Amino acid sequence: MGLSAQAVRRLDEASSAMAGGDLVRAEAALAAALALAPDSTEALRLSAQLQQLRGEHARAVAILRQALAKDPRDALLHIGLGVSLQSRGENEAALSALRRACELAPDFAPAWFNLGRMFQLLGRPAGAITALHRALDLDPEHLAARLLLAAAQASLGAGAQAAANYREVLRREPGHPEAWGGLSALDAERFGADDVARLQQVLQMPQPTPHARIQLGFALARALEDQADYRAAFRALRKANAWRHRQLDWNAARMRVHVDAVLAAFAEPLAGAADATLGGQVVFLMALPHAGARLTGQVLAAHPYVGGVDESAHLQRVVSEESARRGKPLLQWLGLATSADWARLGADYLARIGPVARGRPRVVDAHRLNWRLVGVAMAMLPGARVVHCRRDALETCFACYRELFASGHDFSYDLDDLASYWRDHERLGRHWQRLFPQRLLVHDHEALLAEPDAMVRRLLAFCGLDYDEACVGFQHEPADTHTALRTRQPWSREPAVAARYGAELDRLRLLLGAR
Repeated sequence: MGLSAQAVRRLDEASSAMAGGDLVRAEAALAAALALAPDSTEALRLSAQLQQLRGEHARAVAILRQALAKDPRDALLHIGLGVSLQSRGENEAALSALRRACELAPDFAPAWFNLGRMFQLLGRPAGAITALHRALDLDPEHLAARLLLAAAQASLGAGAQAAANYREVLRREPGHPEAWGGLSALDAERFGADDVARLQQVLQMPQPTPHARIQLGFALARALEDQADYRAAFRALRKANAWRHRQLDWNAARMRVHVDAVLAAFAEPLAGAADATLGGQVVFLMALPHAGARLTGQVLAAHPYVGGVDESAHLQRVVSEESARRGKPLLQWLGLATSADWARLGADYLARIGPVARGRPRVVDAHRLNWRLVGVAMAMLPGARVVHCRRDALETCFACYRELFASGHDFSYDLDDLASYWRDHERLGRHWQRLFPQRLLVHDHEALLAEPDAMVRRLLAFCGLDYDEACVGFQHEPADTHTALRTRQPWSREPAVAARYGAELDRLRLLLGAR
């Protein structure tokens, strides 16, 4: 409002250019618009959006705050600020900005969608569900909100509601790859022959992106599994994994060299922080995906003295920032670090993970790359413990091969790479066990399912926690403790799925040395 026709044309041009990914043209158009209307909050909002697309999040925040000083009641500016703050890791400030947007525009579905997205990113699915329901009440056609709602419901175990929302998206867009992908990740959902036919038909059509084709391929494999057609399912898996593998630059030999270097650098335990009790509240989980870390984390989180389970990269960030400060990679400065350095780094880590503990005596760090940094963690935090979660090699690796990960785990889309990564993980795990026999517990997933009471007691004792029934029966229903554990594990739908594939997995068995 109040802009000249020429300024409006420039803003339209900038918006169109950003949508098409032409950031240079967008910048030129915005510069022209701001020259014509330097006080335009819409021009400033689009300028911030351009900086956000470039990854210049601090600049985006500064521009949005400048615009909000001119018009503090503009809901779109608050939404943009929330998105930019979240990109900088300022999550609580982002949440506050998005809540303010919803207050200012309570009938604007995108405000509630972004608030729901923020809740989901913060690991607060209950809040996400409330906000996303509001978005869909305002705009039932908001498919992104419905997909995110389904994901939030699934994370809380509401599989039926999640499936219904994914199916509703597919009713509106039968080939929607994210909906098929989300549906295939639900343990309790069963695909029928009609789903197989629809997926095969969709895969014959051009897809908007290579990733969409990959999502549909993994979903087809799952649908064929549900028809017990394991030969066809494996063919679909092999094809989908090959598509994904071609997008990546994973190098198994490079990982082997890295692990060799870690083994050499940590031939003996480092002389770490002097305070032997520092980090005594921290339990690190070390595991490959699908090797039991999620269930182990759930067991520990059920204990009243455990504040929570955190999957953030706190340890990795502490190490990366110290490497940047020193101007050299970790393995080059290890030998230069003093006891005071390790204590400083340990205190930095504890400050980062502190909020997760919520004032309780224990907190669990379950980041996926902990296995590479156990030696560093033990030097920084001499009181910390490590639980190495292990599961049958074939089941672990094939479970990885069956999953399209949202990010990371680039090793999992090729059988040779998978087997190589598993071997690297195993040899480094054995090395950590030799170095820290009193501080590392090997926790077997199959044994946990077979003897939950004994294994939970052993786990809790190692973590310095008294036995608590909640850690075995935390599912509450059904009452049987064995079933309670099994129903919470992420592979409960088919706990031994690899066995069903028979000879299709002979190559993977050979690579893993399994007969």
